[in-house]
Amino acid sequence: MGFSLLGVAMPAPGRGLPSEVEAAFTAACVPSDAVAIVVEKLDEPRSGLRLLSENIAQPMNPASVMKLFTTAAALDLLGPASTWRTEFLARKLPVDGVLDGPLYLKGGGDPKLNLEQFWLLLRQLRLKGVRDFRGNLLLDRSLFALPPHDPAAFDGKPLRPYNAGADALLINLNALSLLLVPDEANKRVAVLLETPDAKLTVTNRLLPVNGECGDWREKIAVKTAGTTLELSGRYPQSCGERRLNLSPLTGDAQIEGLFRALWSELGGTFVGKVESGLAPEDSIVIAGQDSPPLAEAVRDTNKFSNNVMARQIFLALSAATPPATYEKSAARLREWLTAKGIKAPELIIENGAGLSRNDRVSAETLAALLRSIWRSQTMPEMMASLPIAGEDGTMKKRGNGNGQGGDVRGRAHLKTGYIEGVRALAGYLLDLRGERWLLVAMVNHPNAVRAKEGMDRLVEWVIRRGEGEAAKAGN
Repeated sequence: MGFSLLGVAMPAPGRGLPSEVEAAFTAACVPSDAVAIVVEKLDEPRSGLRLLSENIAQPMNPASVMKLFTTAAALDLLGPASTWRTEFLARKLPVDGVLDGPLYLKGGGDPKLNLEQFWLLLRQLRLKGVRDFRGNLLLDRSLFALPPHDPAAFDGKPLRPYNAGADALLINLNALSLLLVPDEANKRVAVLLETPDAKLTVTNRLLPVNGECGDWREKIAVKTAGTTLELSGRYPQSCGERRLNLSPLTGDAQIEGLFRALWSELGGTFVGKVESGLAPEDSIVIAGQDSPPLAEAVRDTNKFSNNVMARQIFLALSAATPPATYEKSAARLREWLTAKGIKAPELIIENGAGLSRNDRVSAETLAALLRSIWRSQTMPEMMASLPIAGEDGTMKKRGNGNGQGGDVRGRAHLKTGYIEGVRALAGYLLDLRGERWLLVAMVNHPNAVRAKEGMDRLVEWVIRRGEGEAAKAGN
């Protein structure tokens, strides 16, 4: 038998789901044992009250919701203002604008070393008096000790930027940006390389076609051979200008092409090679670039579920005692959870991003994490990093409807998770009475792709609890 709270009929804790939520999961052919849910009150009075508690101890794959562990631990252990540093080093200073011998580019694990930041670093090198250097550019990635990364291993899509691996010297997320521009007059589709690259050759075999834009990316075939990129297929002209982001190059090749292009634009010359190397301990720092603060990286990571940034932040947990490894970072995260009083014997975290078939966590542990975050000194930074329903990030297109639960726009701050066979949500809700709730919902099932409706109904159900009271207050 259910009970009534604020005029809304509710199931007793642990005794089934609300009817509309259950109906949505049933319509999606998702059985009850494939769903784990916690809904718990955060505010006083009755803080800790659980409205729903389903399969809470069952280890489940959380997909990108795992990023909550990575980002919360990093903010707490490293501090929201912590930064990463990337440096150019040499054995001696330049003379009359000429640097003889090798130049070392040493990575600090920066997850936000984008095109602009790298250009500023190169410009600083020019300002420090370097115009020409007559040696090789050596890339120092010694901060991380990582196994070989296969970008095709997860889902067979190695060119997708989300499959890029961690890198102590990650520049521009190891991604290229191409702008596709229909040219009706000449019956072609122009392909413009937005990311500078002095070595990449783009072969354009795209054909402009009529029809709806739809899923235009799936209509484009991309082939790579060394530093040659070929695009073919049909591109609907109705799409207009679109940006295609790819990760087709190895880290070394991507850095070399970008470095040569930008250095030439800045008026510098370089005729040497680009290869791996280790900066000697007595090297002189010629130029250095500090990243934006961790809090900003956390925001980008959670809002847009950026996998490679999450990997970088996860490795930062063990970077103080280099080399950083996934294993050392996982151990430090477990120690942090223990210190917080969170028991998580079932937790399996491989790379901190949730892009894993092996990751596991229970809804109970996730609820404990959310409770801990809510009480922590870094709660504002974590809350600000979560996607807002109907507003931004991965929740931008959710919470705007006028279905059973009405519009929940702006009332749900939720991290999303989605891989094949997995759907997940975790975060915080503000109901219509102004009370806060934590929510965890995970589905592990072949039909998980169809579970979105049930999860949305769950969010709406919690938020509209105070619907009756809110209506009375307005009269």
